[in-house]
Amino acid sequence: MQLEQLNIDGKDFRIIKNIYMYWEQTAAMRVGNETSSFQRIKRGVRQGCVLSPDLFSLYSEIIMQNLENCPGIKVGGYNVNNIRCADDTVLTAENKDDLQKLLNIVEEESRKKRLELNSKKTEVMVISRKQEPPKCNIFINDAKLEQQDKFKYLGTIITSNGRNNNEIGARIAHAKTSFQKMRAVLTNKHISIQTRKRVLQCYIEPILLYGCEAWTISKQIEAKLEATEMWFLRRMLRISWTERKSNETVLIEANSRRSLIKTIRKRQATFLGHVMRREKLEHLITTGKLDGKRGRGKQREKMMDCKDSTATKI
Repeated sequence: MQLEQLNIDGKDFRIIKNIYMYWEQTAAMRVGNETSSFQRIKRGVRQGCVLSPDLFSLYSEIIMQNLENCPGIKVGGYNVNNIRCADDTVLTAENKDDLQKLLNIVEEESRKKRLELNSKKTEVMVISRKQEPPKCNIFINDAKLEQQDKFKYLGTIITSNGRNNNEIGARIAHAKTSFQKMRAVLTNKHISIQTRKRVLQCYIEPILLYGCEAWTISKQIEAKLEATEMWFLRRMLRISWTERKSNETVLIEANSRRSLIKTIRKRQATFLGHVMRREKLEHLITTGKLDGKRGRGKQREKMMDCKDSTATKI
């Protein structure tokens, strides 16, 4: 049995092996008063079973153990060829040949465990500084995978140029949509502005700031976020753009100060401290150096290069 390879405690192994709700489970069909004979289901884990996620994770671990010596991306001398969270798996490599090799190993080992990769749900993306990312032809059982310029991983949009502009724009759009759904409460003048700001902070800001700990905020992005903050306040106070009121006037009427960028900086500092203390893969990615040469021209601004320019603002 494949679980024996993970050195699972003998008692836990026997419990899993003796559970009849899996391989030994039987079922019968009943139509009216007639019942068919019982047949063995012979199926694996099922949705809704408390044991299913654990068994899936164990089998996933067995499969990924075969990638330990395969080339990936070197960060700080450490080889990173896969990133996993539950059933969301990303394979990483420096070139398409290495990536195809990784995918072939995963597909072959999965087939041995009676699992199958869905080529329609598997995509490939090249992260490059070039305007047009290079073509990357990757196959699963002669089925060519579709190459994307962006995809969503754990709720965050990852783009081929490695920037987070699309993700921040999507966060702003989601937050504004949620604001409109709660418009009846947030723009109700019978509710105090302090209460409405609290509702905004509890229900709208978390949507806007999801994943902000990893954002690289340029001057343009900072201006866009501050404009979004004022967008909320103007609609809560029902101030039309035709009134031509300045942002300072709106902040005074709302008895408020600019706080969105400061909130982001605080969350980034808290998360960075957590990463540095934990000294796991996140610490390595943050502090490690990639092998290879630097690209020509000015280097991209990193998250830790961004400075807080809101100290003197209202």
